[in-house]
Amino acid sequence: MRVSVLLSHPYSGSFNHAIYKQVCISLKNENIKVFCHDLYEEGFDPVLTVGELGKAPTRDALVRRYADELMLSDLLVFIHPNWWGQPPAMLKGYIDRVIRPPYAYDMPEGAEGGLPIPGLEGKYGIVFNTSNTEAGREKEYFGDPLENIWEKCVFGFCGIRKYHRRMFRIVCDSTEEERKGWLRQVDDDIRRVVKDLDI
Repeated sequence: MRVSVLLSHPYSGSFNHAIYKQVCISLKNENIKVFCHDLYEEGFDPVLTVGELGKAPTRDALVRRYADELMLSDLLVFIHPNWWGQPPAMLKGYIDRVIRPPYAYDMPEGAEGGLPIPGLEGKYGIVFNTSNTEAGREKEYFGDPLENIWEKCVFGFCGIRKYHRRMFRIVCDSTEEERKGWLRQVDDDIRRVVKDLDI
């Protein structure tokens, strides 16, 4: 089994970083090959270039590496905060530049506007989010936009049918004990999914 883990948060002291470290540790403890990437630390450029529109191969070595690892991985783990109901621009840039044709999906020849040909079928997705919005308000007022983004706009579009998403809230008011408990949940989630995949 191979796993790609992507972190998108600029502050190294964030709880997102703690989740990222826990995920990487939990996977390595299972003797799994892990591609761990902190997008900010690695200096990823999130801006899609004109040359990358359509199916043209990228000239960016880091994007090529991420795309190769994406296709090799059985499990994809994304860690990011809820900012305005969206992932940070850094992670949106990863989606724009890496989760694109001809890797994660393709379009039939001559079928502009048609349904995509999924390229990530059989893979499993996990998303860990942090938020400072109360759960009821998130669902009732905002409609939980991150759920729709990941379930339908990213995973569903590319053929990923099995996924797990967990939101930790409210981080700004959380205690050390709460955060320790959350990290235990992260470890449990990773171990459970790895056991279920049994690749």
